[in-house]
Amino acid sequence: MKNLILICLAAILITSCNSNLTDPQKIIDKAIAASGGDKYLDARIEFDFRGRHYVSTRKGGLYTYERITKDSANTTHDFLSNDGFKREINGTAVEVVDSMRVKYTSSVNSVIYFALLPYGLNDASVRKKFLGETQLEGKEQYVVEISFGEEGGGEDFEDVFIYWINKKDFVIDYLAYSFDEGKGLEYRFRKAHNLRKVNGITFFDYINYQPTTDTKITGLEDLYKESKLKELSKIELLNIKVK
Repeated sequence: MKNLILICLAAILITSCNSNLTDPQKIIDKAIAASGGDKYLDARIEFDFRGRHYVSTRKGGLYTYERITKDSANTTHDFLSNDGFKREINGTAVEVVDSMRVKYTSSVNSVIYFALLPYGLNDASVRKKFLGETQLEGKEQYVVEISFGEEGGGEDFEDVFIYWINKKDFVIDYLAYSFDEGKGLEYRFRKAHNLRKVNGITFFDYINYQPTTDTKITGLEDLYKESKLKELSKIELLNIKVK
């Protein structure tokens, strides 16, 4: 009986502590721990996305991201690492002009970034802001804004993200982001689904939405609740392997 009381008190204390979290750093730390934690630091992760094969290899602070694209004639192998970007076609290194190097770097990094969320949200360039709490589809959420410093933030450092993190298990249930590809600010809202763990690391697929009316990134939650977002695409990771 005494043990049961202690267990109940511990559960109440944990719930109380979680419900009172307002420090975005602690929320992100818990989200990363819940989705894999230190397992990200020494892992080789492979998956297929939209007809291309991706590989993320990390060993402490060293990393290499790979993207392999095959067609009937060629195999294009892109590498992004601590040393920068390089490309091989059919096993032979090729020169890439600076403008395309920036584009390819951003493209490879973006796919890996989303695939490995929430890992990466503690990078040195990341700025975190607690926006409060809310409820979405019956689930209590912490709402955290992520922005980036110019130094180390990459080409798209001005992009802003908002994450809805489940108060119960600290997984990311929804996210939104802004971006500008030369046509003015655009916004996306994603709903996570198909959660699965592979060798201790959590992966999601997403339903990707866009607004059909003028809004700001902070208005996407209300538009989603009002069914005023248009489904744009599905983000699906296939053939995931973790070593």
